[in-house]
Amino acid sequence: MKKISIVIADDHTLIRDGIKALLQSIDEFEVIGEATDGEELVQFIDTLDPDIVVVDITMPKKTGIEVITEVKKYNSRVKFIVLSMHDNPEYVLKSVQAGALSYLLKNTDHEEIVKAVKAVSAGQKYFSPDIYSIILNGLANPELIKGNQLSEALTKRELEILREVSMGLSTKLIADKLHISVRTVETHRINLMKKMEVHNSAELIKKAMDLNLI
Repeated sequence: MKKISIVIADDHTLIRDGIKALLQSIDEFEVIGEATDGEELVQFIDTLDPDIVVVDITMPKKTGIEVITEVKKYNSRVKFIVLSMHDNPEYVLKSVQAGALSYLLKNTDHEEIVKAVKAVSAGQKYFSPDIYSIILNGLANPELIKGNQLSEALTKRELEILREVSMGLSTKLIADKLHISVRTVETHRINLMKKMEVHNSAELIKKAMDLNLI
């Protein structure tokens, strides 16, 4: 019987060793690679073509979510399980939206990890009750999803200026603080209002707060 091939990606050696020992103890599983950062993981996926990838979110060079998003554009066969210390709804929703079939916390017991790998290898989704509740809440709360999408649409500088505007700073003070021109700040402010579909700074701040952007 062909074994389920697995690549593990985590920048912490102890975590990788623990996951590998667990998975290798199951006859059906075979760990064929271990990546320490996102770029290395993409290379392993391309060369090893694993069935399953167990990936952390916060890794050097490319995050787990970035890897899932990138790989899913050209490889629909490989299946992803996110194993993270974060139960932040934003991370959970972004992982699922990117294409992860399972999201587990690092304090998950060994039995559940094994169940997740078996389920995902069969093309099924697998989430713990707590994570499933987060997903359902996100689906029932369009504003939360909209906030996630909008945060991706805004540039780093726009988010930076949005935070400064929310603190009540004037255009001149923001320009001085960020070492950019007043005109540049105004341009970013106008772009922010267009993207967020508001007409003034008060509406901008309120909507940013509603969408958990600040």
